[in-house]
Amino acid sequence: MLPIEERRAIIALMRRQVVPAVGCTEPIAVALCVTRARELLGYEPESVRLRLSANILKNAMGVGIPGTGMVGLPIAVALGVLVGRSEYQLEVLKDSDRYAVERGKRYIEEGHIHIGLEEDDDDKLYIHAICTAQGHEAEAIIKSHHTTFAYLRRDDNVLLDRRQELSATNEEDDSEVSLTLRKVFDFATTTDIDDIRFILEAKKLNERAAAEGLRDNYGHQLGKTLCSPLGKGIMGESIFSKILSVTSCACDARMAGAMIPVMSNSGSGNQGICTTMPVVVFAEENHNTEEELIRALALSNLTAIYIKQSLGALSALCGCVVASTGSSTGITYLMGGNYEQVSYAVKNMIANLTGMICDGAKPSCALKLTTGVGTAVMSAMLAIQHKWVTSVEGIIDDDVDKSIHNLTAIGSRGMDVTDRYVLDIMTRKGK
Repeated sequence: MLPIEERRAIIALMRRQVVPAVGCTEPIAVALCVTRARELLGYEPESVRLRLSANILKNAMGVGIPGTGMVGLPIAVALGVLVGRSEYQLEVLKDSDRYAVERGKRYIEEGHIHIGLEEDDDDKLYIHAICTAQGHEAEAIIKSHHTTFAYLRRDDNVLLDRRQELSATNEEDDSEVSLTLRKVFDFATTTDIDDIRFILEAKKLNERAAAEGLRDNYGHQLGKTLCSPLGKGIMGESIFSKILSVTSCACDARMAGAMIPVMSNSGSGNQGICTTMPVVVFAEENHNTEEELIRALALSNLTAIYIKQSLGALSALCGCVVASTGSSTGITYLMGGNYEQVSYAVKNMIANLTGMICDGAKPSCALKLTTGVGTAVMSAMLAIQHKWVTSVEGIIDDDVDKSIHNLTAIGSRGMDVTDRYVLDIMTRKGK
């Protein structure tokens, strides 16, 4: 049994990392940073200057901004200036409406916004905003986490400075909660059910997003295609096909800019969808109890949080690899799996999906999520039958935690060059 204080620390960690978000978290985090700088300034900025890390730029270039019908950073920045409220955190733009969007378009056309690449900071999640107006200047920096302010200043008055503390290798307080897969499993399966019941909010929000994705024609309409006569004719109406379609419907809506919140995981709405919806659908189809569903969702979400601790908030590795590994553990548990079988599912996932690149947030993320979720189901099916990829194969180790750290080492360090090539390709298209 885990000590009470450790359980409380893990619950607090989950509450920090599983939060509602409206829109893709990278452009929304930029909007949040700009909003805070504008609030400090006290005026509508005459100029907004932004310096962003490569990973923030990559993830914000091609994704829909909620309620705008537009993609990319400029409209997110403009709305942050005009209607953003920093207390809303990752829902900073939820007060936006069509009038704000029209004002935002004019603000962009007037040339107030200037965006550049920050090459001097080692943190992959770095947002630096400077707003000026009427002879005054305000500055805000977000670093390491999507909602973590590292620096705040108005004119010569420095209000906050945590830049040294929040280094790329020491990301706020979350690394102080030391996790292993065994600890994650024990927590999810033995903690008082009322202490983790809050995870059902993820089910509620992400089910709404999936319903929205089915209601309208968002993105590449992968979810709707899987539900169509063509999709059913090829895929059937199995539990597997329903898991794929529901998950991709939610991602279709979110990536195309639906004005609807999703429950995120580790700073990513897609990761929140991926850790939640496959588990929810399987539990419904398998007639699991509510308690089993709650524990499976806790296991799935906390597994993803654990993997992200050593991977980092942003990397060259697609987040669906992490999130679908979480969902595979949850599905294995719902199948009746024990810790050993859950660890087998993790090894199967790492053996299959390691190396999938992140080339930015965009509508086609639905394709990657569906690939990850499909692998999650197959990995769970093998694991429940005591079939797993062994240590004689590739990067898998006998120790499941070492296997996880092999994955995150490749994603955080081994793929750095890949990350630079991806951004270079994305920024040079058409030139």
